[in-house]
Amino acid sequence: MAATTTASEQTARTEQSHAHIDPAARLTGYDVPVQTRSERPRSYDPADFGAPTGREVNWKHTPMNRIGALLDADAGDPDAVTVTVSGAPVGTLAIGQAPRGTAFEPEDLTAAIAWVKATQARHVVVEGEADEPIVIGVVGNGGVAHEHIVIEALPNAQATVVLRHSGSVALAENVEIIVGEGAHLKLVTVQEWQDDAIHLSAHQARVGKDATLRHFIVSFGGGVVRVNPNVRLAGAGSHADVYGIGFCDAGQHLENQVYVFHEGTSTSADVLYKSALQGVGAHTVWIGDVLIGPDAFGTDSYEANRNLVLTEGAHADSIPNLEIEIGDIIGAGHASATGRFDDEQLFYLQARGIDEAEARRLVVLGFLSELVQRLRLPELEAELIADIERELGEEPQA
Repeated sequence: MAATTTASEQTARTEQSHAHIDPAARLTGYDVPVQTRSERPRSYDPADFGAPTGREVNWKHTPMNRIGALLDADAGDPDAVTVTVSGAPVGTLAIGQAPRGTAFEPEDLTAAIAWVKATQARHVVVEGEADEPIVIGVVGNGGVAHEHIVIEALPNAQATVVLRHSGSVALAENVEIIVGEGAHLKLVTVQEWQDDAIHLSAHQARVGKDATLRHFIVSFGGGVVRVNPNVRLAGAGSHADVYGIGFCDAGQHLENQVYVFHEGTSTSADVLYKSALQGVGAHTVWIGDVLIGPDAFGTDSYEANRNLVLTEGAHADSIPNLEIEIGDIIGAGHASATGRFDDEQLFYLQARGIDEAEARRLVVLGFLSELVQRLRLPELEAELIADIERELGEEPQA
C-alpha cells in the first residue's frame, strides 16, 4: 500500500508539478499516473487527493459532469437519507474509534469526504447464527448525503446482510466489512434508486482465517451508480465470492471497480459480474483487479465479466487485470466478453414455436438468472426476476 503525505507536503509537490498530472500520482510523489490498483494512494484526508479531472485511471470512465455534488467537501444534509436496521444490534463509532478503520482506508476523494462527513458511523454487529437476514435500509430524501457503515461479523458468526437503497439522493457511502476468523458472511447490496439518484459507494472488506465473504451487487435503478468492492483475503484459508448483476437502461451509468487482494496463504476467490444493457446512452463499466501477493502461496483465483447488449447505442467497458507476485499458486485467470444475442440460441427457441420477442426474453432471463439464483434468498430472487421482467417489458428509449 502506498504511503500518504501531509497536506503541506502535498501543496509543495503540487506547485512543482504540471497541472495535468493525476492528483493520485502527486500523492505518491512521482509525476507519473498511478495505473496499478495496488499502488493507489490512500488517505483519510480529502485534501490529499486533490480534485479529480476525469483523466485519472480511477475516474476516466465515470461521468464527472454528473457527480459534482459529491466532490464538494462542503456539501451535505443530515436529513438527506433515512437509515434503518432490523435483525441486529446497531451502535455508532466516532472517527478513530475501533473497529472503525480496521478494514477501511479511502482510496479516492469521495470516500475520503464521506469518511470525514460521517462523524458517527453505524456499527452493525453480527454474532452467532442469524436465522433471518439483517436488513439495512437506506432511503434517499433528496439532497447530498454521506454515510459510513461498519458491518462486523464476529469469529464463527454466520449471517446474511441485505443493504437496500431506494428513493432519490446524491450519496457518497462507505461500507466497511470485517469478517472474523471462521465467520461466514453474505452481503447483498441492492440499488433500486429513482432515475435521478447519484450513488458512489466504496466497499472495503477484510476476511480473516478460514472465513468466507459472499458479496453481491445488484444494480437496476439510479442515474449514476458506482459501487466499488475491495476485498482483502488476509487470513489463511479465507475465501470470497464477489458477484454482480446489473440491468442498464438509456442514459444510465452503472460502474463497478473490483479489487481482490490475496494476502494470506491458501486463499481463493470467484469473481463474476453480468450486465444487460438497452437504450441509447446505457453505459456499464467493469474493472476487475486481482493481486496475488508475495506470500499468498496456494492461491486459487478467477474473475470474469459478461455483458449482453440488447440494443444499438448501449456501451460496455470491461477491463480485467491480474498481478501475480508469487509462482507457487493453484491457479489464476480472468475472462471478459461483451456481445449481442446468441443467434443459435434464438434460432433454437424459435424453431420450437417460440416467437422472437419471447425468445429474447428467455435468453436474457437465463443470462442473468445464473447469478440471481446464487443469492439463495427465495423472496429476493423472486423480486429480482420480476424486476428483470419489468425492465424487459419497457420500451427502450431512443
